[in-house]
Amino acid sequence: MKIKLVRKYKKQGYTIGALLIDGKKFCDTLEPEDRGLTSDMTSEEVRSLKVVGKTAIPKGRYQVRMDVVSQKYKKRPAYEFCDGKLPRLVAVPGFIGILIHIGNWKEDTGGCILVGKNIVKGGLLHSTRTFQLLYARLKEAKEDIIMEIV
Repeated sequence: MKIKLVRKYKKQGYTIGALLIDGKKFCDTLEPEDRGLTSDMTSEEVRSLKVVGKTAIPKGRYQVRMDVVSQKYKKRPAYEFCDGKLPRLVAVPGFIGILIHIGNWKEDTGGCILVGKNIVKGGLLHSTRTFQLLYARLKEAKEDIIMEIV
């Protein structure tokens, strides 16, 4: 399965994007501020530009795993349906534990990718339902899930 995250609005403190699955828009995204990082940078270069918890991950291609339990989110009621197994991006230079999860505002990202509908300035609504629908689509994947961020 191919997922593409197109960063559309790069603002101070946050980034709004569109998430496409197999070329069709699925939802909007919210990430921390895009600081121009790319996956061809070394981890050291990334860390020198990164502000912890307030920086969008580098542009690039990443495998998404669906089999890792999030220690942070596993006991939260919103994630009971998936037993705390959130989509996790693999081998992100200079970052660890990057997830796709529920949230509405830049303060909720912690460096991760939030999903929902961007119908409020600088935020998302309907994030829980959007995440549930996205999770179901990702679980249907018959092949590796690859996310490209542009």
